[in-house]
Amino acid sequence: MLPAYTPNPMAALLGGGTPIDFGRNYSDGHRIFGDGKTFRGLFLGVLAGIITGILLIWLSLTFALTFLPQHTLTSVSLLALGALLGDLGKSFLKRRMGKVRGEKWPVADQLDLVAGAFILLLIFDPTWLFAYLTLPILIIILILTIILHRVVNIIGYVMGVKEVPW
Repeated sequence: MLPAYTPNPMAALLGGGTPIDFGRNYSDGHRIFGDGKTFRGLFLGVLAGIITGILLIWLSLTFALTFLPQHTLTSVSLLALGALLGDLGKSFLKRRMGKVRGEKWPVADQLDLVAGAFILLLIFDPTWLFAYLTLPILIIILILTIILHRVVNIIGYVMGVKEVPW
């Protein structure tokens, strides 16, 4: 899951600039995504996830780490892009619900990246997904994601990258 875990914090750290929605509102009068979702953050976040995945592929091949999933460029790209698309989808739904940037939305805030990553894998690389995703692994991913999300957001808040610690 590292290729999916890397994009969100890197997008927050390296993002900024032009919002993906260009500052426009949806038909309900609320922003489409909000100022926190930028082209630079999307691009650099996905790139960071892919680089993380390529590093995992290299480590796996170099040191015969058979306990790691045998990633491919496709799998790491889908995990990285899916994580941020999941976050974008969640932001879109939050705005439709009238929630503002940074407002808590428990469970969705933590698991949006997992949903997005797995949906893209299911659509474009289901063979890889079903080769490595078992029920016990899924449960571990869900629990670990919730814990890591909290820890990384607290670190981002302390560093001044995030406005709220959740």
